Amino acid sequence: MAPTSIDRASSSSTSIPSWKYDVFLSFRGEDTRENFTDHLYTALIERGIHTFRDDEEIERGSEITPKLLKAIEESRFCVVVFSKGYAYSRWCLDELVKIIECVKENGQTIIPIFYHGDPSDVRKQTGSFTEAFVNHEKQYEEETMRWKAALREVSNISGWHLEHGYESVLIKKITNDICKRLSCKILHVGENIVGMDFHWDKLKSFINIKLNEVLMIGIYGIGGIGKTTIAKAVCNSISYQFDGISFLENIRVMGNCCGVLQLQQKLLHDILKGRNIKLHNIDEGINVIKDRLHAKKVLIVVDDVDNLCQLEYIVGKHDWFCPGSRIIITTRDKHLLDVHGVDETYEAKELHHEESIALFSRYAFKQSLPKDDYKNLLNRAIGYAKGLPLALKVLGIFLFGKTIPEWESSLCKLESKLPMEIQSALKISFDGLDDVEKEIFLDIACFFKGKDKDFVSRILNGCNFYAESGIRVLVDKCLLTIKNNNIDMHDLLQHMGWEIVRKQCLKEPGRRSRLWKGEDVHHVLTRNTGTEAIEGIILDTSTSKQIQFTSKAFRRMKRLRLLKVHQDALSKDVQIPKGHLPGDFTFPSYDLRYLHWDGYPLKSLPSSFHAENLIELSLQSSSIEELWDKKVFEKLKVLNVSYSQHLIEIPDFSSMPNMEILIVKGCENLADLPGDIYKLKHLKTLCCSGCSKLKGLPEIMDVMENLREVYLDRTGIRYLPWSIEHLKGFNIWICNLRALHRSSYPP
Repeated sequence: MAPTSIDRASSSSTSIPSWKYDVFLSFRGEDTRENFTDHLYTALIERGIHTFRDDEEIERGSEITPKLLKAIEESRFCVVVFSKGYAYSRWCLDELVKIIECVKENGQTIIPIFYHGDPSDVRKQTGSFTEAFVNHEKQYEEETMRWKAALREVSNISGWHLEHGYESVLIKKITNDICKRLSCKILHVGENIVGMDFHWDKLKSFINIKLNEVLMIGIYGIGGIGKTTIAKAVCNSISYQFDGISFLENIRVMGNCCGVLQLQQKLLHDILKGRNIKLHNIDEGINVIKDRLHAKKVLIVVDDVDNLCQLEYIVGKHDWFCPGSRIIITTRDKHLLDVHGVDETYEAKELHHEESIALFSRYAFKQSLPKDDYKNLLNRAIGYAKGLPLALKVLGIFLFGKTIPEWESSLCKLESKLPMEIQSALKISFDGLDDVEKEIFLDIACFFKGKDKDFVSRILNGCNFYAESGIRVLVDKCLLTIKNNNIDMHDLLQHMGWEIVRKQCLKEPGRRSRLWKGEDVHHVLTRNTGTEAIEGIILDTSTSKQIQFTSKAFRRMKRLRLLKVHQDALSKDVQIPKGHLPGDFTFPSYDLRYLHWDGYPLKSLPSSFHAENLIELSLQSSSIEELWDKKVFEKLKVLNVSYSQHLIEIPDFSSMPNMEILIVKGCENLADLPGDIYKLKHLKTLCCSGCSKLKGLPEIMDVMENLREVYLDRTGIRYLPWSIEHLKGFNIWICNLRALHRSSYPP
């Protein structure tokens, strides 16, 4: 039986060592030297396979000679002939242990041959191996444990088994198999490869080389994560088991019509062993691929796909290919894999911390471990890269040979400006977005990373950005992730977004679309340099310099959609410096969708406030006494005035007919709610916790089907109206409602 698997125990196995020998033969001389092993050796030599065989006939010493050790290390394949008397030789067992060590360190391939013996005897040390180990255990107790472990490990590798039949037939099969493996083109993946074993362990079950079906496997992930390297390493591992292989690299660059035709020709050229086939158009190429490849077991890698037609024209359907074929596709866009109908998908993820250190150190220090003097700075560099192999490589090369002060200066610079090589690699996915998707990405990078998806979607939909569709595209393209309903992205992708906005105008922040850095906001608002370009501002007042907000500073911001003035350590005791906001302050923008102002210092919203498009209004810990008069906030869905101690009334709910979330938590002077609350047909959440002067809820005059949560703890409410039965399927939180009468609930 032909070998069907390879023992891959080392990440270094993905590199390409310089082999002196093609094959190292390991055998017990007195069992097979003059028959099977000699015939095998001769057959290998005749096929031009450079083979090492130990020809020493003299009595061997107790240690393996340096010559033999070096030969093992320098051989690409180690062929181990397990004869019935193999285990009697302590020399052979030591040699086997060394072979396994080399496999783990250098990535050689072991090919076991079970010569007139059962593989289970090798695995379990039964049969002739039992007697041999009885003798060994008496003299070499510690070595015996290592020998047994080595035998178990090698016996689990599929190999060749000769029990009956002609030796010459088996020898021919073995030499053909090794020739085939040696003739496979090894793809260059570089020397500094880390973490490949983890990927291989995950992928080998998807590839399932024993399954005699056509399988398509997709590898996806962000730019610079190592998708191409993973695909090359996998290809190197399994290519010898196919009749033909083709690695179509960097499809994205050649993906137009002319490029696809060239790719079809390259695919056929690779598989058909150099035959030049002239194709006149893509349709002809499809027909030739189906006709010529349907009877060949092939391995095809289609790398860096960014358009569905590239797959449809090159590896269109499973039935184009012979059973047993494997098609591996790499892309930044998972949606392409789903639409094409691949059988399995694998997401290439960031390196772990230890792997990041190892990879970075190989470039920064030319060794696997960091230098002691640099360990503190090392953590900053590793934290910056966040496990992205490309970033670790670029940073390591950039910092190599630099002094500690130069490291410190370089890392400070990197925190504000992304290296061009990283920026370019990451920006490819951004450039493939449509205009609306780009706006969503930049909004999230600048304002909404880590925020609740429902909240972000609500704001983005209010900006006419079709959030659900756009966010799904960004997730599929590996630009966003969703975890526990929070939106996240890789730190370097966020940096890329920041850099895109920064380059809108390098010298003047007021001409950029988004402002999120305190110094930029301070510059624009104190120097009145804001322009119509500005669409969003976020300012953390707890970390920035004090700013005197003026109408003049905002006057030219006609397209301002998002404004957030907040304090991270927000509490009900937030204090805003006097004069922070003048009484005649106005917002000029009709486009404002989201206004969040912690500690808003005025008693009401400006009379000229444009509310037509506002989706969410958050004025926590504000000085507001009344919100508005005779205005209609038609699109307003969320109102949060928590801990606004001076608020005494809420406007009629008819002025905000689409309200979904109303939060008046901690408004201690709020005595009642408007009686038309039942008109809020879309209301989902009502939070009145801590409104100590609130004595009751209005009568619910109509069914409110959407209201699910009502928070009334720490209020002055003693009775609930019987009309509360109009609330269908809601949860009332009545913690600390000690005065609430049992009779307050409807039956």
